[in-house]
Amino acid sequence: MSNQNTPDGASAGASEIDVLVIGGGPAGSTAAALLAGRGWRVVLLEKDAHPRFHIGESLLPMNLPILERLGVLEQVRAIGVHKAGADFSRPDDSTNVFRFSRALSPRYDYAFQVPRAEFDRLLFARARDCGVDARERVRVERVEFGADGRPATVHARDAGGAALAFRPRYLVDASGRDTFLGNKLKLKRRSRRHQSAAIFSHFRGVARRAGEDAGNITVDRFEHGWYWLIPLPDDVMSVGAVCSPEYLKRRRGDNESFLMQTLAARSSVWRRMQDAERIAPVHATGNYTYGCTRMAGPGWVMVGDAYAFVDPVFSSGVYLGMKSAELAGDVVDGALRDPRREHALQRDMARRLSRGLEHFSWFIHRFTTPVMERIFAAPRNVLKLEQAVISMLAGDVFDTPAVLWRLRAFRLLYALNAVAIAPQALRGWWRRRRTAAAFSGDTLQEGNP
Repeated sequence: MSNQNTPDGASAGASEIDVLVIGGGPAGSTAAALLAGRGWRVVLLEKDAHPRFHIGESLLPMNLPILERLGVLEQVRAIGVHKAGADFSRPDDSTNVFRFSRALSPRYDYAFQVPRAEFDRLLFARARDCGVDARERVRVERVEFGADGRPATVHARDAGGAALAFRPRYLVDASGRDTFLGNKLKLKRRSRRHQSAAIFSHFRGVARRAGEDAGNITVDRFEHGWYWLIPLPDDVMSVGAVCSPEYLKRRRGDNESFLMQTLAARSSVWRRMQDAERIAPVHATGNYTYGCTRMAGPGWVMVGDAYAFVDPVFSSGVYLGMKSAELAGDVVDGALRDPRREHALQRDMARRLSRGLEHFSWFIHRFTTPVMERIFAAPRNVLKLEQAVISMLAGDVFDTPAVLWRLRAFRLLYALNAVAIAPQALRGWWRRRRTAAAFSGDTLQEGNP
């Protein structure tokens, strides 16, 4: 990326457009579709071809209003598994079920588990139906900035090697964990408070919960982190472990053996794997948690994982990506119509999104602590705090005052429980601090599987 002024003639032959979106995942497709629906000329560039494998199959109830506004809710329903809530296993192998129907004033009391390859392809196709010039197998290589500090020319290359150039009035970075602008502008920062890595695959024949909870995500703890089990169509189950990078450094041999060894460490998980058959490669990825120091600048904005990624324990990734894309759509639309409003619009978006991220992050950073394990094992609904936590699990972290003040009150409950089990709490704090300090760099394969 060049920060120099664009030379005369450098953009000769470049396509003049209103908005360029980098990345054709849920965030990019959502932003592109919404902006095209408002009448702007939008180009969407995806480096791969759909369908492509991606992790992050669990949606939240707050995804559903966005899918409805995009006009794809029924299509997603057709490819998904009904998700009534989330199951959190207790130390004694019993299960505590958090059903979305118990949230505070839920508009939707369910969500879906979706095969991400189909889900992403569906959203990409919807963007194209909305009038977006949506192109696959086109990789953005660099951006030239003008004298005013705004993106002037974006250079890309298609699968055949042909060079492409665009002159957008606005640039939306939805490049996911590639963090295109974050890397080029040196804005990306690894979280020092919370580091994790993951190893996972897809299986058939994994035992499901009975009845209405058959489609629930299961979250189970073990000594080095936590597991997910996500039911998908056709008897497929996404199964993985998020753990400390220190733990994954121990692995010897192939990834499959290490994954199965990890799953065998928890009897409540291993029982469900007895008849399982792996049907996909085992993937491993590290450096899970990061953020950028800025969300937006003159003529550009980041959305979804391009800006920040937090541990996926509460399935917040796709929702935060699509929510930030909606907010970015308002910023871009408003700034293009009245450039004088750009800074205020960007500031409001950053403030609002950061508030939601902060609530998720606070819980996530403490999820594997003895204190949080104690609270989740025996939840109490004093002041409707349990219902507020369920609302957070549903994605309601932005606009509902009744939820937001209770999430703050939950922190007091956490502190009181920490005092009650002070020796265990201190040991857990020290273990997390030591693990984070011991890890530097990506110990696993690069990129986002």
